[in-house]
Amino acid sequence: MKALVYQGERRLACREVPQPAPADGEVIVAVESVGICGSDMHAFLGHDERRPPPLILGHEAAGVVKTGSLAGRRVTVNPLVACGQCPVCRSGRDNICPGRQILSMQPREGAFAQMIAVPPANLFEIPDNISFDVAALAEPLACGWHAVRLARRAMSAEIDRAGVLVIGGGAIGVGAALSLEAAGAPDITLSEPNPGRRAYLRDACGLAAIAPEELGEDEQFDLIVDAVGFAATRSQAIAHARPGGVITHIGLGGSGGEADFRRMTLQEITFIGTYTYTKQDFRETARAICDGRMGPLDWVERRPLGGGQSAFEDILAGRVEAPKIILKPNE
Repeated sequence: MKALVYQGERRLACREVPQPAPADGEVIVAVESVGICGSDMHAFLGHDERRPPPLILGHEAAGVVKTGSLAGRRVTVNPLVACGQCPVCRSGRDNICPGRQILSMQPREGAFAQMIAVPPANLFEIPDNISFDVAALAEPLACGWHAVRLARRAMSAEIDRAGVLVIGGGAIGVGAALSLEAAGAPDITLSEPNPGRRAYLRDACGLAAIAPEELGEDEQFDLIVDAVGFAATRSQAIAHARPGGVITHIGLGGSGGEADFRRMTLQEITFIGTYTYTKQDFRETARAICDGRMGPLDWVERRPLGGGQSAFEDILAGRVEAPKIILKPNE
């Protein structure tokens, strides 16, 4: 089969590889749409020791089941495979299972390929009126859904009266904003430094996107979602959190830098690290997509799998206005 293989720092190659060999009980899914994630970009730049080359990246996938009792079903794929037996799994927090595996990390090759092998429990069936491009967004949108759920549990203000700032206009930030809208948040500001993307978010997504420097020095919010995760955005989040406010940190941009823990302590600001999503979060997100509660989700750019190298280069250079590039392995 054809796959886009990570060869080393800033190098991808589209080539023929063996078809995946499913483990007992797993099924084969033909990948129709797969998104490029920020974690794929980290690996592309050589910044992720969890993804050493050679490796097939990609985990935001949707397609058609080819084997087993679900053959012929149109599905979106939850790429996180948990053990289901450990204490955190039994408590419903399977996203932090110590033994978890994720598509695009060994031993599971990723979805920048014509086929993948996954457990049937990780599939969510989608109706015919939902395109594969839209269905592939379930994974990044579920990250925002999970973060919003955790934030609501920690907030003192009700979400329908809260002022919210989302930092970062990529798919994770947009997903968080859409999840907040679906939860009833009336006042969402999205901070995005790229002027082309900012305009796209306003015009194509209907989001109140502003430049980071447009935030007033004393402007404060009940909830801040950091969908970038660099030292600068963490500092921005802490500076703009209202006393008693909540920060949810989704982004994995970088681990270094300092933070104003004194302000967080004195103002009792809650900081929540949020990682991916639980199985329940994924199902709820996929259901919300199918029900239309996340909007039209027409803000993707499509490219062939063979154009993967140039797609990564364009993202890195800031030449992509759409929050998400979708690759098409079987076209």
